[in-house]
Amino acid sequence: MADDPPFDTGVPHSARVWNYWLGGKDNYPVDQEAGDKYRAVFPGIVDVARAARHFLARAVRHLAGEVAIWQFLDVGTGLPTVDNTHELAQRVAPESRVVYVDNDPLVLLHARALLTSTPQGATDYVDADMRDPDAILAAASRTLDLSRPTALTMIGVLGHVEDHAEARSIVGRLMAALPSGSHLALADSVVTDASHRAAADGYTSTGAVPYLLRTPEEIAAYFDGLEVLEPGVVPISRWRPEPSPFGSPPAAEGTLGGVARKR
Repeated sequence: MADDPPFDTGVPHSARVWNYWLGGKDNYPVDQEAGDKYRAVFPGIVDVARAARHFLARAVRHLAGEVAIWQFLDVGTGLPTVDNTHELAQRVAPESRVVYVDNDPLVLLHARALLTSTPQGATDYVDADMRDPDAILAAASRTLDLSRPTALTMIGVLGHVEDHAEARSIVGRLMAALPSGSHLALADSVVTDASHRAAADGYTSTGAVPYLLRTPEEIAAYFDGLEVLEPGVVPISRWRPEPSPFGSPPAAEGTLGGVARKR
């Protein structure tokens, strides 16, 4: 594992727990224990994690291929895994330019894995808090031409913002700085049943940074003012589905998402 002290390995870390659910190796026993407890209460969480990763892949391929957007601002990067945003985009359009944004020191430690690129394209990593859109945009402009259509991706990150109005403001401020023709690809957690709520509450009690579950209406509100592409804001395995590398889609999901265009 690459994440050595000073990282606290005695408290679960959301990026490491997510990595564990995805079958990665950048996690510790405390993360595995928290992940297993969450899964025991809400067994669908592994399906949720896998579906979110596959949704990102489909959305990026659609944007880079069918829409011909070759600039991506990936806010809330998380730990690198297979098929990161720049790999997906540059596989379709080698000239794609991608800026990753996170303010987690653990993710920063692994960021070198995100700084590979085709010769025609470019990647960069910005150490910034998503609550500071101005800083994100200023740093991103070193790599991206923000006068040209850009795709903003925010997958499974806004639950870390407790206040929904603030979370909406973050999305709105970032999209406001992007020109017409830009797109938003967003997915986040919703309450599916009492077991999901109980699992999330149990995770918070471990001392880990909480992750809030929203209502479907709150997820849909992130897309206000944008032209939502078909099939709308839906359970993510139903967004332009294709054969999944993880087998059959789950019967129920804890995540809604969609892709929308700025007019």
